[in-house]
Amino acid sequence: MPLRDFLLGLLVIVIWSLNIIVIKVGVAELPPLLMTTLRFILVAALLVPFYPVARAQLPFLVLLSITFGSLHFALLFIGLGQAEAGTGALLVQMGTPFATLLAVVFLKEKLGPKRLAGLLLSFAGVVVLAGGPTLPSPLPLTILLLSAFGWAVSQLLIKRGPPIAPLALAGWVALFAVPQVALGSWLFEQNQWQAITQASWLGWGAVAYTAIMSSIAAYGIWYALLRRHPV
Repeated sequence: MPLRDFLLGLLVIVIWSLNIIVIKVGVAELPPLLMTTLRFILVAALLVPFYPVARAQLPFLVLLSITFGSLHFALLFIGLGQAEAGTGALLVQMGTPFATLLAVVFLKEKLGPKRLAGLLLSFAGVVVLAGGPTLPSPLPLTILLLSAFGWAVSQLLIKRGPPIAPLALAGWVALFAVPQVALGSWLFEQNQWQAITQASWLGWGAVAYTAIMSSIAAYGIWYALLRRHPV
């Protein structure tokens, strides 16, 4: 991997790491699914008008909105609302070894010594966490692991999917995810309008960060890197 791409990958990791903390701040003021909905609305509003896609690409984008928008992001916000930020961050990072294993099985990518060492370190981290006092209860633990799996599946779909510009991908996935997550908020959450009107600048700042920095900046870079390098 060229040094430039390596540094871009590190930048993405930093943005995502801060994103975990920001989500914790946000869900303290906004219900998780409502916050996810607001995030997707903002992303779609900023990107969709400027990045059109072909009609033939829409089914793929709808599928990705389910695995990425609903399965990964919605469960991530719900899980982080019930777990500590550090613990949640570690569990969410299980998406990387999940994606690596899926890529080896379905994309026939090679599992070299470096990737194998990374896998072992990832699973060792979870084993250490399991023996500590900060392990969340079974429900948020399961939710966060499912979120990580949704992320992993989405990476394979992006890798094998049609060539769509990174920001177009982010915008249209967000657009199709809005009704899915909004429906979940309507069914399972309460007092949404009250939460919106009473949210402080911290809550709205969290929505803005997760949309602009995480979804647009970080995932825009990540999608481009994923096209050029193995999962």
